[in-house]
Amino acid sequence: MTSAVADPISPSERFNLAQFCLGAASHPERIALIVAMPESGQSWSYGALDHQVRRVAAGLLADGLTRGGRVLIRLGGLDYVLAFLGTVAAGCVAVPASLQLTDGEAAFLASDARVDRVIADPADMARLAAFEPTDYAATGPEDPAYLIYTSGTTSRPKGVLHAHRAILGRRPMHEAWLGLGPDDVVLHAGTVNWTYTLGVGLLDPWSCGASAILWDGPREPALWPALIERFRATVFAAVPGVYRQMIRSGALARHDLSSLRHGVTAGEALPPALLDLWREATGRPLYEALGQSEISTYISSGPSVPTRPGSPGRPQPGRLVAVLPVEGGETPLAPGEIGLLAVHRDDPGLMLGYWERPDEMKASIRGAWFLGGDLASIDADGYVWHHGRADEVMNTGGYRVSPAEVEAVLLAHPMVGEVAVTERRVRPDVSIIAAFVVLRPGQVADAATLLTHAAGRLAAYKCPRDIQFVEALPRTANGKVMRKRLGDGSDQTPG
Repeated sequence: MTSAVADPISPSERFNLAQFCLGAASHPERIALIVAMPESGQSWSYGALDHQVRRVAAGLLADGLTRGGRVLIRLGGLDYVLAFLGTVAAGCVAVPASLQLTDGEAAFLASDARVDRVIADPADMARLAAFEPTDYAATGPEDPAYLIYTSGTTSRPKGVLHAHRAILGRRPMHEAWLGLGPDDVVLHAGTVNWTYTLGVGLLDPWSCGASAILWDGPREPALWPALIERFRATVFAAVPGVYRQMIRSGALARHDLSSLRHGVTAGEALPPALLDLWREATGRPLYEALGQSEISTYISSGPSVPTRPGSPGRPQPGRLVAVLPVEGGETPLAPGEIGLLAVHRDDPGLMLGYWERPDEMKASIRGAWFLGGDLASIDADGYVWHHGRADEVMNTGGYRVSPAEVEAVLLAHPMVGEVAVTERRVRPDVSIIAAFVVLRPGQVADAATLLTHAAGRLAAYKCPRDIQFVEALPRTANGKVMRKRLGDGSDQTPG
């Protein structure tokens, strides 16, 4: 275990996440954001970004929003950044939504969060940004700032509500994982409305007075080395799959990467073989982190924590982390023993709670600890070894996807009698979502039809890539489907 996070902020103190990030008063002329486009780019100073964010906040307040109102944001690029920060600056609660979501999925988020406002039209954003700037709302560190949705063990995503103090809870990763300072230029390969990109690609650099690059154009593997060279990026962030694609593209050798100090990766486990390939291709370190929507990353390797292949690293300084017995109890397990990875509830980065899911929140609490559902062990040197999820949430391309959510969509098709969805590894370092279907009587197997059905109702990253028709699903004596057997290819009965 490590010591508790230091320097807590008083709950009565005025604190606004957006104001903390932009910090325009101390360095208004410094470049905060570079919006990069294929043939051009646009730079925003901290002062200019602060001014524009407070314009958006004023527009939302003029529209009748009050403190604590929830705003669903379904935009991309710079508009998303301004909408998110403007909502938080106004004292309202931002509810980000991926542009990959179908209309039905977005409608569920809007209903579940009981949003007061939706921002989905760039023209709407232009109108909001035309108001005279207002002051930042006098929020406190415990006030809600943003509500993000993540897949769980149920058939619908659940909301994770974070307070303004969450930005302070990210401070341990700045040095321990990202190695950030005010002279850094950070490039993230993810889309901006993904929380990994929002946090590591934007909020963290701004918390340190650094510059962030936001790419606004088509994405391809060869693009990222070119952008590193073009903007002299010092830190690059992505999921492991992007690093793999960059290496295979051959583009790394065609560009000047001398500005790059290191790469960072999260979202899914970093295969040791990929780590070796990256080092051989670039001569640069690659630092991994483990985290979750409820607290962001809290275990990592980094400039001061040597990489140990196969492990995401150690608990970051100030984090109180332990492995607890699966069956119960608050006494941490001995080094090497596998149990549930837990983080102390005093950590300022921990969420306020699951949005209107009291039973799920209660199940995640064990005394002074929060249990995120990861199985892990900690060795004698303090390195964490991840052993998968205690639940059966899948992880493909860095996205967490609930099997139950995908199954519910497939079961709605008249062809399907039973279905089990699981993560299936097609290579040691690549996994896909696979669906195993038992047909209804009289139905004819048609995988293409089911894939089309899913594509119209699920975001692309949630859609199965493979449909297998089977006569029966493997089950335990109690009738529970054994997804792991399907995922590893054993005990299947072809249809």
